[in-house]
Amino acid sequence: MTNNPEVHTGTFGSMSEADFRKFSEFILHEAGIQLPITKKILLEGRLQKRMRLLKINSFSAYSEYVFSPDGQISELPHMIDAITTNKTEFFRESDHFTYLTKTVLPELKSDRELGDNRRYFVWSAGCSTGEEPYTLAMVLSEYKKKNPAFDFRILATDICNTVLDKARKGIYDVSKTSTVPMALKKDYMLKSRNPEQKIVRMSPDIRMKVKFAWLNFMAHDYQIREKVDIIFCRNVIIYFSKSDQEQVILRFCNQLIPGGYLFLGHSETLTGVNLPLTQVFPTVYRKTT
Repeated sequence: MTNNPEVHTGTFGSMSEADFRKFSEFILHEAGIQLPITKKILLEGRLQKRMRLLKINSFSAYSEYVFSPDGQISELPHMIDAITTNKTEFFRESDHFTYLTKTVLPELKSDRELGDNRRYFVWSAGCSTGEEPYTLAMVLSEYKKKNPAFDFRILATDICNTVLDKARKGIYDVSKTSTVPMALKKDYMLKSRNPEQKIVRMSPDIRMKVKFAWLNFMAHDYQIREKVDIIFCRNVIIYFSKSDQEQVILRFCNQLIPGGYLFLGHSETLTGVNLPLTQVFPTVYRKTT
């Protein structure tokens, strides 16, 4: 490690306003996440986990390291991981999945230009530890049972490498699966052979339907070369400024097929933004052009 950071002795002190501004401005620019001064204690708590691991005992020393040439390579990804919020669960906001199978998929199928004899492309944007894309995979697999010509694949992205690693493994505590219907658990979740381990793993058929990848919403080019039928980006842009929200949603629109669907979280709204989207259900939008 460069710059000889101070060795951790058990106390971190308080972050200076200058260091807070430096961190918050960088995080806003790189990840789109707003951190007003009221989030200073939250930011301190998140960064302390990294500081303990690195044995650095002051925020100024951590700032000096993380923005050094070596730190930008080795530490910045870990810092972004530390400050991102990754709350999720299986079948979160479950009415969206009902609307997906009862309305969205039949609408896409009935569109003469889209048809049903092709693979549908679904994007879980801000997938966290994988519960959302695996929920989608289970729901879409159930739909396929009744519609054999239907085929799909799912792209799941996040800016946090730590949660992506967990998502790829597809292993969850049994307690995290309480919102999953029992029939789906039996078909798509495998219990541990060790009865003392209260864990399940998503079945191979489900895991192979989902591709996980790192992606930053603030990038100008998402490097997704195929058009997308459906985007789930729920409870993510709520942390962005209004202008950044509009830019991100515009990039989503550019990625969607004409008539494609965008699902946002129930706490999010597109009121007051000029985008080629029409609301068709609470926090569900369809691309108009």
